[in-house]
Amino acid sequence: MDDVQSRLPSHSNVNRDRVSSHILQSVSSQTLSQRPSSPDYDVPGSYMNLHDVDEDADRLDPAKLVNIREQERLQARVQRRGSSTSQSNYDIPDSYANVPELEEIAPIPSRDEHRLRSTPSLEEGRALEREYSSHREAQQRRDEEIETKKPKIEEVSRLATEIYTISYLILFALFGTLARVGLQALTFYAGAPVAFSSVWPNFAGSLILGFLAEDRMLFRFEWGTPTYELQLLRAKQNGIDEETGESNSDRVAIDLAAAKKAHMATKKTIPLYIGLATGFCGSFTSFSSFIRDIFLALSNDLRAPDSGSITTPRNGGYSFMALLAVIITTISLSISGLFIGAQLALALEPITPSLPFNFTRKFLDRFAVLLAWGCWIGAVLLSVLPPDRFSSPGAAETWRGRVTFSLVFAPLGCLGRFYASLYLNGYFPSFPLGTFFVNIFGTAVLGMAWDLAHVPLGGVVGCQVLQGIEDGFCGCLTTVSTWVAELTALRRRHAYVYGGVSVVVALACMIAIMGGLRWTDDFSTLACLH
Repeated sequence: MDDVQSRLPSHSNVNRDRVSSHILQSVSSQTLSQRPSSPDYDVPGSYMNLHDVDEDADRLDPAKLVNIREQERLQARVQRRGSSTSQSNYDIPDSYANVPELEEIAPIPSRDEHRLRSTPSLEEGRALEREYSSHREAQQRRDEEIETKKPKIEEVSRLATEIYTISYLILFALFGTLARVGLQALTFYAGAPVAFSSVWPNFAGSLILGFLAEDRMLFRFEWGTPTYELQLLRAKQNGIDEETGESNSDRVAIDLAAAKKAHMATKKTIPLYIGLATGFCGSFTSFSSFIRDIFLALSNDLRAPDSGSITTPRNGGYSFMALLAVIITTISLSISGLFIGAQLALALEPITPSLPFNFTRKFLDRFAVLLAWGCWIGAVLLSVLPPDRFSSPGAAETWRGRVTFSLVFAPLGCLGRFYASLYLNGYFPSFPLGTFFVNIFGTAVLGMAWDLAHVPLGGVVGCQVLQGIEDGFCGCLTTVSTWVAELTALRRRHAYVYGGVSVVVALACMIAIMGGLRWTDDFSTLACLH
């Protein structure tokens, strides 16, 4: 091996070691392949370092090492032709190896989830967060005991931070509801390519959540200092080897991963980010509407508002395939939207602006308090005292049921989801109990509101209130964007259990609630136009 190493180009010691290691591995694999194979043993690769196991390696001619790969290719070609000739009359051309479908394609390159996942799973992240929180609380107690005599630095109190967070949740719950209702009106009509209304809001909300989760520019200044950017520059500087001029990619990857994790942990504490991710995206998507569309597809009642009430009868097989179509389309598009949003964040990072800290801290946070509560009170006033109630007695009031009643109930659903997730998701990291509870409860409430709205009782205003509960309260209480984000973050088996149980239990509740009316008295037409 000394002769072989002396013939290698002397660019650097690192390259020489890499090539020598590659040659040793090739020689060891060729030597071991010439020995009788034993099905009972799996020879570790570290055995190549034992001279009494691989003693033929030192006596090989170095000139033969160059042609090892070519000999392996010829041997594989002979074996392929020999096996095909012995078993059939076909002579497989060598060019067949270039067909992509005939290559060794592995959709899952490894069964080890740690190798496939660039970040810790949701279960691991929760455990790390608990450990970090306990250490942080202990450190804060020690700091308070030591620095009791030092002057206090002006900072945002916990009460003010919670007020800002609640205000952003209210404001973006209103915006998310408007976006969902408006997108449904644009995409759900007679002859639409997709015959159910919840799919595109769920896709769009998941896309925005993926962008926010992966983005590192909007909140680059974090709490006044661009910590992630400084750590990024430090990691790049530390990754340059001063002697060889080459970068240590392993150390850079570790430093960047730690910096990204720290940035994500800091970003989740900013009220504006909570309002965008939890308030807007969670209210833009709706798990209860998704389950409602599954039931309507199963009962052959999935039709656009302007398509009439006549449907073509069908058998149970068609209904089952319609059920699968809604489930597969919604889940696959929502997960795809989540990953597309993350990719967009990476692609648009050079041109994504950063929010100035002083602007958000001193102006935007305070202005959001007035704007959020003012808009919510305005929605209540518009619902109670509509300006066109007595303008035309014969005309139907459609705009209140579409917008204002939904806006009245939307913040209640969003705040309920936020606090349920805050207090319940930490109990079982492998099964987010808070998200599961709000999705099931919101689905049950939507089913009851749907039944009450589709019985010949009450008037126009009562029907519009029920529609506001469905679109506002249930639509903001339940979420698909958070649900699919949890599915992608959980470990594989836990994700299948969590997703399957969520859909099955929610659909069972919907069948028990809506199915009782549908298959006994049938649905009547709505008393309000929606």
